[in-house]
Amino acid sequence: MRGRRPKQSRGRRQYNGIPRFARNDIHATMLYIAADHGGYPLKEELKHFLIEGGYEVADLGAEELDLADDYPDYAFKLAEQVVQDEEAGGILICGTGQGMCMAANKVAGIRAVLVHNDFTAKDAADHLNANVICLGGRVTNAEMAKKFVKIWLDTEFSEDERHVRRLRKIEEMEES
Repeated sequence: MRGRRPKQSRGRRQYNGIPRFARNDIHATMLYIAADHGGYPLKEELKHFLIEGGYEVADLGAEELDLADDYPDYAFKLAEQVVQDEEAGGILICGTGQGMCMAANKVAGIRAVLVHNDFTAKDAADHLNANVICLGGRVTNAEMAKKFVKIWLDTEFSEDERHVRRLRKIEEMEES
């Protein structure tokens, strides 16, 4: 299922120069979701949860369970979409979340983190300003995943100088 809002002229949301998507403004946020075979069942559950919660969701695959698919294909596809729309966020799911996270972070501008508990979900937004979270479909049940996604979406970036400074260092490395 692919939900898209019409392109509108809108300003970028920036916090001390660090772009981030509008996590808690569901009318301004596009969420991309993708998974390989290890995360396919969880992706389907999360997609419906997000749509029911009022989010616009673009499902970038897999469209069906295919044991021969490869996580980098989905990670790169989603990461490229998120980079094009700085107000968008992404959710990637593979068996453990680690492979998706590793691949997504190869795309400049992506701040993908592995989320596996409440603390990492909150920290992903509050300290790391993550625009993509990665979950493990084989290690995270649907109810836990929904809780982690909700925490991430409901948490604002703290804008603390130390976090901004650290994110700028990452951006500088990407640009060099």
